[in-house]
Amino acid sequence: MLIYRTVLKLRHRAYDSGRRPVAEAGVPTICVGNVTVGGTGKTPLTELILRTLEGRRLAVLSRGYGRKTKGYLEVDPAGDAALYGDEPLQIARKFPSVRVVVDEDRVEGCNKIGSAVDAIVLDDAYQYRKLKASLNIVLVDYNRPVFKDSLLPFGRLRDLPERIFKADVIIVTKCPAAMSDYEKGCYSQDYLKMTGYEPASHSAYTPAGDKIPVLFTTVEYAKPVPVFEGAEPSWPRSDKAVVISGIARNAPFIDHLATSYSLTKVFSFPDHHIFSEKDIRSFGDAILLNPFACFFTTEKDAQRLLKCAGLSDDVKKRLFAVPIEARFLSSAESDLFSSLLKDLTEGGV
Repeated sequence: MLIYRTVLKLRHRAYDSGRRPVAEAGVPTICVGNVTVGGTGKTPLTELILRTLEGRRLAVLSRGYGRKTKGYLEVDPAGDAALYGDEPLQIARKFPSVRVVVDEDRVEGCNKIGSAVDAIVLDDAYQYRKLKASLNIVLVDYNRPVFKDSLLPFGRLRDLPERIFKADVIIVTKCPAAMSDYEKGCYSQDYLKMTGYEPASHSAYTPAGDKIPVLFTTVEYAKPVPVFEGAEPSWPRSDKAVVISGIARNAPFIDHLATSYSLTKVFSFPDHHIFSEKDIRSFGDAILLNPFACFFTTEKDAQRLLKCAGLSDDVKKRLFAVPIEARFLSSAESDLFSSLLKDLTEGGV
């Protein structure tokens, strides 16, 4: 861990000092990132940004984690997750007016997107130091404070926890639905190592004395939607459920379903899991044991399930995805965030 920490410090120092070149895109760029491995809610936050900036010409640039391809590709909403990755495909399908692109070389990706857009949202690019974003948004999971974690391989930190202080905005995600200003201040001090939280400006001070907005969001689950055409809309009214989940942290998703359903079977897989023939057979077998259960999955898993050969019609007609959305805990926080985004896109780089 000490070696890893040293390598990270030297790398960041090289970029901060200018010894390594840093490029900028020709249009405003909004980076949504974190310092941990997965599960902080980057995709719901990206979708919140797209809704906030609706009406503008937008692009989303992702490396396309989990895809079997390389290089620059424009995401076809009718395509396969294996080509683009599940998260870019999900965004392309939900936001047809947004140009969604995958490229592991973010500088090249921005250059190819060009100036035909008003802004580019950079998905998971906080560690990509070769490109300087116009606005860096760093997410911290409320339930996994970064200063209580450890660097890989002993913990889930992929970057130095103090790197959150280099962000333009810190957003604490997956919070309880109600937090007082006092609780927000306590969290900022106890878990973010920031002082002087100001409810009026929704900001706090880093150890170096820099003032940064600290905003708090929660997760809202929407009405289940069918994964396949022809699904029978009555299935979500069942009182039993089978869960299929391949995301970084599925406990909140499972807990949400457990409040409304008796969970007769839970299939838990690693993040971005590619479903095998054996998995597909096991879903069919689950119907034999749970003939009256509805099948629920996440939006991200649905992108991979859509192209799974061999999925039975019985599974398809009862398979529903549960959308999630990020929501700020107060309208004032939402207004501040909206203002930051709109000022950026209206004022240029």
